[in-house]
Amino acid sequence: MFYHGKGEDPLKSKNNSFTLDATDFKILQALQEDARKTYTEIGRLLGIAHSTVYDRIRKLEKHGIIKKYTTIIDPEKTGNKNVIAIMTVYTNPKESEKVAEKLCQAPQVLEVYSSLSEELQIIAKVIAENQESLHEFIAHSVAPLPGVLRIRTSIVTKKFKETHFSMVNDPVKANTYKKNIYIMEKTK
Repeated sequence: MFYHGKGEDPLKSKNNSFTLDATDFKILQALQEDARKTYTEIGRLLGIAHSTVYDRIRKLEKHGIIKKYTTIIDPEKTGNKNVIAIMTVYTNPKESEKVAEKLCQAPQVLEVYSSLSEELQIIAKVIAENQESLHEFIAHSVAPLPGVLRIRTSIVTKKFKETHFSMVNDPVKANTYKKNIYIMEKTK
């Protein structure tokens, strides 16, 4: 389906989930590769009008599919030598949501997930200035929370890969996207 800004909205809603067409995915992939690309550059890359790109991006923003535009910074290259830890918090099932919500409020906590295994667990990625401040955060802010049964912390000693969600991470979509870009570049 090709959308020209008139008629039916290409983002079809079903149970608060939106169906995106191939053009939407290609636009998202182009933006994830470089969010500074202009509408004209994306249009040229995909073989569509820049006004179509503009309309599609505005709809993706309006529907919350594009949440925000941001810059990814390498903290090590800025001179920050922070400690990163993965913290597993074992909780009383009745208090698990509350514990997760409290962790989400802490600026030291970068990510929070829940997991069901033998026990209910909350997994959090934590950043601290040093091991002492990590210990203080865990001892004074996490351990005293109601429902926390025990905490297991692993300090990250070496990072091999860190990736943010990307449309390009999906091997099938990535190959389709790369083939389309190759074909478009070859026909220029």
